[in-house]
Amino acid sequence: MKAREVNFDGIVGPTHHYAGLSFGNEASTRHRDQVSNPRLAAKQGLLKMKALADAGFPQAILPPQERPHVALLRQLGFSGSDEQVVEKAAMQSPHLLSAVSSASSMWVANAATVCPSADALDGKVHFTVANLNNKFHRAIEAPTTEAVLRSIFRDEQYFAVHTALPQVAMFGDEGAANHNRFGGEYGEPGVQMFIYGREEGGSSAPGRYPARQTLEASQAVARLNQVCPRQVVFAQQNPAVIDQGVFHNDVIAVSNRQVLFCHQRAFVQQPGLLANLRARVPGFMALEVPENEVSVADAVETYLFNSQLLSREDGSMVLVLPQESREHPGVWRYLNKLLAQDNPISELKVFDLRESMSNGGGPACLRLRVVLSEAEQRGLNPAVLMNDGLFHALENWIDRYYRDKLHQADLADPLLLRESREALDSLTQLLRLGSVYPFQQ
Repeated sequence: MKAREVNFDGIVGPTHHYAGLSFGNEASTRHRDQVSNPRLAAKQGLLKMKALADAGFPQAILPPQERPHVALLRQLGFSGSDEQVVEKAAMQSPHLLSAVSSASSMWVANAATVCPSADALDGKVHFTVANLNNKFHRAIEAPTTEAVLRSIFRDEQYFAVHTALPQVAMFGDEGAANHNRFGGEYGEPGVQMFIYGREEGGSSAPGRYPARQTLEASQAVARLNQVCPRQVVFAQQNPAVIDQGVFHNDVIAVSNRQVLFCHQRAFVQQPGLLANLRARVPGFMALEVPENEVSVADAVETYLFNSQLLSREDGSMVLVLPQESREHPGVWRYLNKLLAQDNPISELKVFDLRESMSNGGGPACLRLRVVLSEAEQRGLNPAVLMNDGLFHALENWIDRYYRDKLHQADLADPLLLRESREALDSLTQLLRLGSVYPFQQ
């Protein structure tokens, strides 16, 4: 069995709610204070995973994190029993309780940056956990993310998991959402492109919204992941599109093997960047979407580029899209035009992910791509691999523990804390993860 790309999807957590916590993410802001449906959100993601697994694309699971994060509330001065800590936070700082209850860890494209063994100087698969320090509710994810990755990729013969970069603005790191890899077969050495929004002390940066990824962080991640320096390209995201709501590169571009599907305005000095990639990647093909066919605003509204580009065994590719792309007449017209052209994309798969989309994350946000050789696939925790048994077990688990309605005010409910912990305790047993959550320590 040759090397395969395995998509590790995040499960939406029991406290999924709409609080508009992510400045710069326009969907998150637009849906603030709406009532969410955690059960539906988790099932929408699960159905996507199962459908792709059934279509022959290897699929695995990353669990949600403990929320509300009671230990952090204690660190911030709230005291008493766990229930009292939550109650006090709700009374004194409801926005803070919302932040430590966010289910944002479901967007595992931000969990880490991955380097396949074929690209690493030591021949191991490397993971550098993202610090996500631009947003408080996301910066708190790193310790549990590291624990989960170490539990799944536990064989040190094959895997190396690195702690997140220092939690300072200079090293702002948003993980695989700002990383692309190009090449032929997955198991062959490829070219890795790290996308950054700003450089410390640099003059080119957005003015309206923050640039979350720094050049310094990307350079550090490349070193930690032991990427061969000859196989690295650093490119800057266009500051003007960040100011239009493109908070990560995966909102304006997606790649797979030799193909880059991106907007015409995605990168700084884009023609030169594409020429460099053509020179370095055999068979490189850029599918640039013109502004006059799909505007940046339409791309942000529909998450056209926050899609998954997946390879079939015959070399053709499937573009996995959110329902919003099909519902937009101009975007859907462009996609069907793209499908008729001479390029590897031969199918469009559309999924309803409205609960995630309303909080600012589409198909690409929900998955972390990990290229694994045959031996490496045998070396990971097999309990996280999607199959019929795991699918039905997770369906039953969601039905048992998840609510079908949640508002921000419900976060103070002590029963929600108990339900969430029982759910995660049960899930760690189902996925054979061990004790990865603070409440289990």
